[in-house]
Amino acid sequence: MSDAMIRVSSEVRNRLAVLAESRGTSIRSLVQEFAESTLTDEERAERAKRTRAYLAEHFGVEVSDEESSDMGRRLRAAFAAQLGDVA
Repeated sequence: MSDAMIRVSSEVRNRLAVLAESRGTSIRSLVQEFAESTLTDEERAERAKRTRAYLAEHFGVEVSDEESSDMGRRLRAAFAAQLGDVA
C-alpha cells in the first residue's frame, strides 16, 4: 500500500492530532478508521433496503419511507438529548 498526502489546514491537522491522541492512536489510523467505517449515501440506501427486506421476511413488518424518516428524526433527537444538545 502506498501512502498519499492529504492537504488540510493547520487547524484541521491540529484537531486531528488532538482526536488521535485522545484515542491513543495516530492521525493516519484515525483517518483510516473513518474511511473504513463511514458509509456513502449509496451504501446507506442499500443497507436500508436489505434491512427492510429482512424485517418484512422475518417479522412481517413493512416499514414505509415516512416511518423510516420519522424514526431517524427521533433517534437523532434522542442522541442529541443524551449528549446534552438541543434537538
